[in-house]
Amino acid sequence: MHLLGPAVLAAALAGIGVYGILARRNAVLVLIGAELLLNAANVLLVTASALPAGGLAALPEAGAGGPDLVQDPLIPGQVMTIFVITIAAAEIGVALAIVLLLFRARGTVELTEVTELGEASPSHTENPAGYPEAKQAGS
Repeated sequence: MHLLGPAVLAAALAGIGVYGILARRNAVLVLIGAELLLNAANVLLVTASALPAGGLAALPEAGAGGPDLVQDPLIPGQVMTIFVITIAAAEIGVALAIVLLLFRARGTVELTEVTELGEASPSHTENPAGYPEAKQAGS
């Protein structure tokens, strides 16, 4: 079994995910980067579950015959992948709800625009008590 293909795919997914987290300002694109990182981990978990019981040391040498891959009945890499997918689904649900609330409160999902964690930004016109100012009838 060749492990180079899945390893390169996982490395590419992880690299794109890290770039998406570090270089992007849009909150949705940062979440996509986090999902790519989790999918890179999933690829490696499934690849590791296909290894024989002895791990990489039990793989036959190039050109030499050897034992076929023996599958564990529990297939722990695939079971862990299901757990990671479940956690990723919960994470993206909560994160998108936070992004939606951020957009409603601030009018943007750019992370550089959000400088404080309070309920209202300084651009909103509110009095110090936090209540919106009443508009004058004549204006």
